[in-house]
Amino acid sequence: MSAVDSKNEKKGLFNRFLDFIEKYGNRLPDPVMLFVYIAIIILICSAIFGALGTTAVNPGTGEEIKVVNLLNGDGLIMILTNLVKNFTSFPPLGLVLVVMLGVGLAESTGLISTVMKTTILHAPKKLILPTIVLVAILGNAAADAAMVVLPPIVAMIFIALGRHPIAGLAAAYASVAGGFSANLILSVLDPLVAGFTEIGAQIYDPSYKANPAMNYYFLAVSTLVLVPVAVFVTTKIVEPRLGKYEGETEQLEKVTPTEKKGLLWAAISVLLILGIVLALSLPEKAIFRHPETGGLTVSPLMDSLVPLMMILFLVPSIIYGKVVKTLTNSKELADHLAKAMSGMGMYIVIAFVAAQMIAYFNWSNLGPIVAIKGAETLEALGLKGVPLFIGFIIVAALINFLIASSSAKWAILAPVFVPMFMIMGYSPALTQAAYRIGDSITNPITPMLAYFAIALTFAKKYEPKIGIGTFMTSLLPYSIGFGIMWIILFAIWYLLGIPLGPEGEIFLPQ
Repeated sequence: MSAVDSKNEKKGLFNRFLDFIEKYGNRLPDPVMLFVYIAIIILICSAIFGALGTTAVNPGTGEEIKVVNLLNGDGLIMILTNLVKNFTSFPPLGLVLVVMLGVGLAESTGLISTVMKTTILHAPKKLILPTIVLVAILGNAAADAAMVVLPPIVAMIFIALGRHPIAGLAAAYASVAGGFSANLILSVLDPLVAGFTEIGAQIYDPSYKANPAMNYYFLAVSTLVLVPVAVFVTTKIVEPRLGKYEGETEQLEKVTPTEKKGLLWAAISVLLILGIVLALSLPEKAIFRHPETGGLTVSPLMDSLVPLMMILFLVPSIIYGKVVKTLTNSKELADHLAKAMSGMGMYIVIAFVAAQMIAYFNWSNLGPIVAIKGAETLEALGLKGVPLFIGFIIVAALINFLIASSSAKWAILAPVFVPMFMIMGYSPALTQAAYRIGDSITNPITPMLAYFAIALTFAKKYEPKIGIGTFMTSLLPYSIGFGIMWIILFAIWYLLGIPLGPEGEIFLPQ
């Protein structure tokens, strides 16, 4: 589990840096208590800066934002009366538990094992990891659900391949989270981000209209660039540091005729479900389309992705289990579902504490104030060209440690940077592309993204004593690698003057 520690082995500077992170990171408290301590620090900071009257002006609305003291009478009442609501309305809680019902049943009935034996494990070994990374990056089209579904499945694939499951889990999680803006198709995030870009641009040019696809060319190429980076980091950095896995491994035997029959019927059920979804989505007035615009990007279909993903795992698993006799009656089905949920106890505890911490941070207004102050600092530096946008990318990446939500960050930053850069002659599409890099690269390592705690919970299944330091050093190289390569790609794109997408020019027309 731990880093290779042979004293005779010469280590490079980067590996020594990771050793440092691992050593002191593992001294941090258990994640549950760490979130408790961070929550306490937030409460204390809210009291201190609230008493000092710390404020900032939202450049988009002109509204003055004040730090809210959460340790006075009103704050304490807010904390107590919203404690249960913070937990029950915590978005990742329901998402994780719902999806894991389906994934857990697929695992316990043997469906996932059979799928691996008949597909991935028979593919050329050199193509398995690149395929996994590509699927993970493309999986962000399903928004946060991919961060829940893919890591545990890829960990199982790695065990079956005789590789360390934490390496597979880290590769999947980091690829989804760190490559969150990259994709070969447009996702729900594209029009969402473009909407805030348009609002910011209209401060400078009231007639400006943002095309949701204005970064498409750049983000599609980014997808292909990030895949080899993730493969290199996994095989050359993460796996050597983790060493040989000493836990239980699963020896996959040949697929039996009964398993083949079960897999066939499970595949047929998947096709039927997909056919039904398409039938409810493709017709002009289909019920899964937006009732007013008729679109699919923002629609009931996108809002239904989580339950649909659960169904796509649940139904084939039940059919497979019936065929291979791992499910013979309703009681066994209930037992399998209970088993699927039994391993989520630690996650539920972490989710409870994390939900309170994030709520306190949002209520205090500390996040947007720090973001606005950071933007003012960057503006004061007077940079231009590539250095200017590298600075902006770094600011966005750092703010990710304070505000994980992509739309929430951009709602604050777009009214500052989009018109500011338009005054300097840069198009909103260029500013948005830079933002989306910064918004993505630190996703794997920010604790403000609740899925970090989920990934750590999955990791503890294979290494119960894994510390935050060891887990962080398995994710940090992806953030660094993605950041370096994405910035290089951005600089080349900028210097060549290639359009970022439809209506996505680098500079404003003269």
